[in-house]
Amino acid sequence: MGPVAIIALALLATGTNSYDKVKSLSYTLWILTAVTAAMCYPQYFLKIGDYTLSSAIVPLLQIIMFGMGTTMSLQDFMGVVKMPKGVIIGVLCQFTIMPLVGTGLAYLFQFPPEIAAGIILVGTSPSGLASNVMTYIAKANVALSVTLTAVATLLAPLITPLLMQLLAGQYIPIDFWAMMFSIFKIVIIPIAAGLLFNGLLEKPSSWQQRNSKGLVVLIGLGLVVASYFMYSYFSQLLSFVLGSSETLSTVNNLIWIALLAAGAAIILQKTVPRPERINQWMPFVSMLAIAAIIVVVTAVGRNDLMKVGALLIVACFLHNILGYLLGYWSCRVLRMDEKSCRTIAIEVGLQNAGLASGIAKEIGMLATVGLAPAVFGPLMNITGSSLASWWRDR
Repeated sequence: MGPVAIIALALLATGTNSYDKVKSLSYTLWILTAVTAAMCYPQYFLKIGDYTLSSAIVPLLQIIMFGMGTTMSLQDFMGVVKMPKGVIIGVLCQFTIMPLVGTGLAYLFQFPPEIAAGIILVGTSPSGLASNVMTYIAKANVALSVTLTAVATLLAPLITPLLMQLLAGQYIPIDFWAMMFSIFKIVIIPIAAGLLFNGLLEKPSSWQQRNSKGLVVLIGLGLVVASYFMYSYFSQLLSFVLGSSETLSTVNNLIWIALLAAGAAIILQKTVPRPERINQWMPFVSMLAIAAIIVVVTAVGRNDLMKVGALLIVACFLHNILGYLLGYWSCRVLRMDEKSCRTIAIEVGLQNAGLASGIAKEIGMLATVGLAPAVFGPLMNITGSSLASWWRDR
């Protein structure tokens, strides 16, 4: 049955891509095809030679967050000033509704502790780029959506570990500081690097324009080399002199990634025709990375998923749908306009499941805590695109 299911889903994914009304489901169906393959043949998605594929999850997430950074600008954060009511209500809904609903579902379904913690982890994560896309399809308030995603993502290093400690601490041990630094490493540093890369690539500074191509490329190469030495040697020197610490490691990561992003942007801006096209490829790269993460998590946690699969799918579906409903009606009660109500409903219902998978990997519980994010991700894409398409025509 395995090969038949894989082929059938692949054909369905190919077919939906030909029809505009269901085209948005094509990506999700390809993910389901890959997930089915991972469930049937997990051994092919665990290792390549001696390399354990789960080790690639955090780097893949950093690539996704870097891509998110390249699509953002400082103007995205100006929405806090322009739309303070919408931003405040949206952020409050984001970090109250989904965490509390997740906690309630974990208790109601009586999942094993680590599975329950995974559901709560999904709820305490911020929204992701998918919410911006769905808001656009729904013809809702895209500016508010982008600002909410940006603000919630920046707040995640503080709020996500705090909520996990409060709500999931009864299920698994939570190290607040370790989780905070992990989220900072996975989210904030790559986004900052993406912002820097985008700025230098699409809006080159006066010195980039004024100086010769050879000199600018040489400076860019110098930054790349400096990044390599910061990554390879400077961190070891810091550890030797000052001792090992998460703070020093985070600062060092921030510096070498920023140097690499700046150097790469400077070189590409001078050497590639129409360099702005590079950023247009980042969403596609991010989609591939998200699919890879979901597939690897599914393969790693296959045995646990077989035990709780049906119930976990129901729980994740309820989590997602209740997020939409409670987000929408909370805004209606607070007398927000219809477009903003729809926007916040989408922001609340769609979570950054990839980030949740990365956190599960960082705390060493990918096979259990990481299952809920792997199930929630494809589900939210199906419901989100369906809801957005329905709202678009109303």
